Amino acid sequence: MQCGVGEVPSLCLWYRHPRPRDTQVLLATTEAMELKRRDYHVERPLLTQEQLEELGRWGPATGALQWRSWFQCSRARARALLLRHLPVLAWLPQYPVHDWLLGDLLSGLSVAIMQLPQGLAYALLAGLPPVFGLYSSFYPVFVYFLFGTSRHISVGTFAVMSVMVGSVMESLAPDEAFLQASNSTVDRAARDAARVQLASTLSVLVGLFQVGLGLVHFGFVVTYLSEPLVRGYTTAAALHVFVSQLKYVFGLHLSSFSGPLSLIYTVLEVCWKLPQSVVGTVVTAFVAGVVLVAVKLLNDKLRRHLPLPFPGELLTLIGATGISYGVGLKHRFGVDVVGNIPTGLVPPVAPSPELFAKLVGNAFAIAVVGFAIAISLGKIFALRHGYRVDGNQELVALGLSNLIGGIFQCFPVSCSMSRSLVQESTGGNTQVAGAISSLFILVIIVKLGEFFQDLPKAVLAAVVIVNLKGMLRQFGDTCSLWKANRVDLLIWLVTFVATVLLNLDLGLAVAVVFSLLLVVVRTQLPRYSVLGQVPDTDIYRDVAEYLEAREVPGVKVFRSSATMYFANAELYSDALKQRCGVDVDHLISQKKKLLRKQELKLKRLQKEKLQAQAAASKATSISIDVNTNDGDTESNSVEGSKAKQVSTENELEDTAASGQEGAEAPDRFTLKALGLPQPDFHSLVLDLSALSFVDTVCLKSLKSIFHDFREIEVEVYMAACHTPVVAQLETGHFFDASITKQHLFASVHDAVIFALQHPRSNQVSPVLTTKL
Repeated sequence: MQCGVGEVPSLCLWYRHPRPRDTQVLLATTEAMELKRRDYHVERPLLTQEQLEELGRWGPATGALQWRSWFQCSRARARALLLRHLPVLAWLPQYPVHDWLLGDLLSGLSVAIMQLPQGLAYALLAGLPPVFGLYSSFYPVFVYFLFGTSRHISVGTFAVMSVMVGSVMESLAPDEAFLQASNSTVDRAARDAARVQLASTLSVLVGLFQVGLGLVHFGFVVTYLSEPLVRGYTTAAALHVFVSQLKYVFGLHLSSFSGPLSLIYTVLEVCWKLPQSVVGTVVTAFVAGVVLVAVKLLNDKLRRHLPLPFPGELLTLIGATGISYGVGLKHRFGVDVVGNIPTGLVPPVAPSPELFAKLVGNAFAIAVVGFAIAISLGKIFALRHGYRVDGNQELVALGLSNLIGGIFQCFPVSCSMSRSLVQESTGGNTQVAGAISSLFILVIIVKLGEFFQDLPKAVLAAVVIVNLKGMLRQFGDTCSLWKANRVDLLIWLVTFVATVLLNLDLGLAVAVVFSLLLVVVRTQLPRYSVLGQVPDTDIYRDVAEYLEAREVPGVKVFRSSATMYFANAELYSDALKQRCGVDVDHLISQKKKLLRKQELKLKRLQKEKLQAQAAASKATSISIDVNTNDGDTESNSVEGSKAKQVSTENELEDTAASGQEGAEAPDRFTLKALGLPQPDFHSLVLDLSALSFVDTVCLKSLKSIFHDFREIEVEVYMAACHTPVVAQLETGHFFDASITKQHLFASVHDAVIFALQHPRSNQVSPVLTTKL
């Protein structure tokens, strides 16, 4: 641009838009400068593993003996131990009241409003009176406030845990076991008392499992439950929950089914008894469901404009209770209601140890599933808000919540996904929100519980079913996993089908076993590759994938994508021999046959020699009587015979000597000398960078590879072993006189260079120089 009138020329900037040609030149120059800046040159000695250890001054890592610190006692150690196992003492004194209290207060009230109807509903789902859902929403929540490390998860009743508990109740305390002899009706008081005892004992046992695993730092157990497995399991559990609520939606009295195919039997019975549905119950459940869905949609639409979401579930419960009391739904329309809800807290009750043997399997499954759900959700919130969740302490906190809750007649709990999201989205910052929600539930238990006696059970069923929306939406995982990873899709489908058909406990066991077997199968079917060198680099890649990668003449480089151990060691050896393009076993067999023929020929020649020597010694021992007249003639005859024998002996000795010399010199029986085909490579390099550990089978397989390929005149080298693997090779006595550390190189490129320098030598020469 040009300077305007009155502008100072020295401050005027002149600018011209570059032409396209100038732009291309500028880009080319920039790219060249960038490539030149990135170009590098490395010159270092060729390194075997032994030389690398000497150069780097390798030595075993001297870790501190941790067990010594276990017995040390000091004030600082005691304080750290206390703060680790009672985290509330660490964060509560530093709680910023002015910044966080209002958000935690609103969040706690919002969660409590959800916790009330869900506690009542999930107690019915567990096969227990509704008031025990309120107990389970109070005691465990307050215990987790003291011991938990996650600031955002909402501990309490959860649909998956409740349906697992309900499955145990249906199995060990079915309705048929409490039929009265007089009128064949169920004695509900006796049934409920037995189920409460079962559920509280189950909760104590679940808590003992979780606390015990947490104290011995077994929090890693949950890593065996992959995300597809957990999501497939929770989706199938949601289907169990949905089916279990149909009897409340239609007002039916169904038989108790447990074990495999119980879900199918329940669905068939519902279909069979559908004409017996109570119309008033169906209408009540439908209206409540429509109201709940409408309120949830309204909350989603107005989320940005509302400080707090509408308490749709609480309003529905209050409205349904008022209508039921005013209209008389129970007496006029036969709608089943909650019934008596006692006020006040119950005293602690000791668990029944005689029930432990019946509950131990289900307790372990519930403990693992509950922890898996809690820790996965806790880690999501921790990652989102920038803090750390201690898995082992979470296991202890959840275990103490179930253990103490079981003593106060609660059933096993975990964290709820829907309530945790509400606790986070409404401004919750710490577990103070959980403590506030538990105090709100305490007020309900002590003073307001009796007002919900006329609440229809169909409304609670509608609350449960509507809250299944999030888990039922996980059916969409099948489409995403089909595109992303079909092995994970297989895990999801197997988990879902097994849980639906075999029930929740057996389904989880089948899912875990299948997932672990799939890991084993995947290690047995790795990708085997023959590597080639990328031009002008020290990088080696699969020649089937990289078109510019070229095999080094005379050298085969082989790599597996998985570690080699007892389950795939034989497959590794077979794949190696196949990818090398040489029938190693057949070649060794042919070589042994020819050597055996040579050995038999040598033995035959030696036998003939011994026979000739025996005949000669016998001939010289014969005494001959000669006359003076014919003495000269006989003498001449005997001398001629001896001369002939001596010539024969010399021939046999030469042949035998040549055979013996050949036996002592194996180089004379090479593949070429025996007339056998020779491999088109003289060296084999095994890229062992994928090896993470070695076992005895792996060591034997590697030694067998060395032996077999040396039989066909191919020298074997190893490369890129990690230091722990090298240490395991030494501990397993892998190295000996024939296989030394000089056959192990720091990188594949080092091994290839050495193989090219020494195509037929088994001994490593002095240090060479490699230029990359």
